Amino acid sequence: MEFIRDIYATKHAAGKPVISFEFFPPKTDEGDRNLLEKTIPALSQTNPDFCSVTYGAGGSTREKTLMIVDRIQREHKLTALAHLTCVNHTRDEVRVLLQKIRVLGCKNILALRGDPPDGGEFKPTPGGFEFSSQLVQFIRESGNFSTGVAGFPEGHIACKEGKFADWQHLKTKVDAGADFVLTQLFFDNADFFEFRDHVAGKLGMHVPVVPGVIAILNPAQVIKFTQLCGSKIPPPLRAKLDALGSDEEAAIKFGIEYATRQCEELLRAGVPGLHFYTLNKSRSTVQVLKNLGLA
Repeated sequence: MEFIRDIYATKHAAGKPVISFEFFPPKTDEGDRNLLEKTIPALSQTNPDFCSVTYGAGGSTREKTLMIVDRIQREHKLTALAHLTCVNHTRDEVRVLLQKIRVLGCKNILALRGDPPDGGEFKPTPGGFEFSSQLVQFIRESGNFSTGVAGFPEGHIACKEGKFADWQHLKTKVDAGADFVLTQLFFDNADFFEFRDHVAGKLGMHVPVVPGVIAILNPAQVIKFTQLCGSKIPPPLRAKLDALGSDEEAAIKFGIEYATRQCEELLRAGVPGLHFYTLNKSRSTVQVLKNLGLA
């Protein structure tokens, strides 16, 4: 398996975008089967560069996250990115987890502060980490990993000082040793371009900053997502979602079209890659990549 920092460097030299997918650990056995036996095999046919697996609130999916990472690498021969959070972890527990990840042959970690399991305010675990930049530094000192972090084009919802303060926090994470940035989902590319230009031009941050893209599947679902993560839905898009209502098939087709147009503009602007939030489904992401000529 490759270091993701090397994947970005190789693709950049070749003038090609890095394509990556994100999955979450399902809550049911049926969900596990669908993800492992249908979704991942279907998406692997598009020849992605790596796949990431999220970590439940408070580390609640720890073992399942590692199981999916292992199967992605063993069964599909794809590079995997394991998410790891500060929540409910001491430094000693993280050290043990890093060893487990290393034993699986996984070389890549997305270091996150993470969400508390009760949805409340984040509180550092005694003996753990207060900031994700501290986790990044700890992983770097552990050696033999390529570490990514999350970026927020519209600012993190919990950062009361605003987006520019949040972007400065991102610089701290990169200075601590992060190799690349995967962004939160967004629907207005202008937000991403402002963010990218600021962190590169004003803050001097020169690691790959990769846009996170989602193809809308269900209007109500995506409205809920944006409320939780703090991303906005532009008024014209919101009007379209309201008009689609409960017509799921029409919503899926519209989501594919919108994501395709969004990705086309991002690629024209020279982004280093596209990171797709798949929602553990394959149809829309596969079709977007076909539309872009990248499948």
